[in-house]
Amino acid sequence: MYVLHDLRTLRPEPVSRGVDVVVCGHSHRPRIETIRGVLYLNPGSAGPRRFNLPVTAATLDLTASGPRPTIHDLGSAT
Repeated sequence: MYVLHDLRTLRPEPVSRGVDVVVCGHSHRPRIETIRGVLYLNPGSAGPRRFNLPVTAATLDLTASGPRPTIHDLGSAT
């Protein structure tokens, strides 16, 4: 698992480093996406609403069949 603020700063490419999960958050846009076998998770933003984006958080369950991410809508935090 690799955690960083801005995905654009990720170097080198995670597959070459044996990384299975990348967690980032700079954009505040909740996202779950798998690219080339790597799970990318952006939990969004759990604080006050920003940029008309939803207020969210994420959990990541580690299971025998692999990681299971979930984005949770927290409603309208102010």
